[in-house]
Amino acid sequence: MERIEKQMQFILEIDKEKQIKRKTLQSNGKDFEDDAQHAWHMAIMTLLLSEYANEKIDVLKTISMLLIHDLVEIDAGDTYAYDDQGLKTQNERENLAANRIFNLLPEDQAKKVLHLWNEFEERRTPEAKFARVMDNF
Repeated sequence: MERIEKQMQFILEIDKEKQIKRKTLQSNGKDFEDDAQHAWHMAIMTLLLSEYANEKIDVLKTISMLLIHDLVEIDAGDTYAYDDQGLKTQNERENLAANRIFNLLPEDQAKKVLHLWNEFEERRTPEAKFARVMDNF
């Protein structure tokens, strides 16, 4: 399969993120947000609030992490913070999903995106730490 075909396959696959409803209400207090809305909001917040990071961050890298970190929920589903049963299997489900979804991309891009996803999950770099704050904010 050609590079552009793999990229398009990935782009079509991640469109499913719009169907994943979260347990978080939108500001109107009655509609639940979906994962794509959540990602968009975090990206904008990072653009606006990055000046408050405790350490200097690469804003594009941070936004990239935020845009990809929930894509695994296409397969793994959204695990609610108070879902004790779901939390027990969350890492396994999300790792399987990351490998399937990100490997739809050409190899070089798959490695880059998987690396960003793992960096977000590990929460060690300034970008990952700031991204986690935006995710929880």
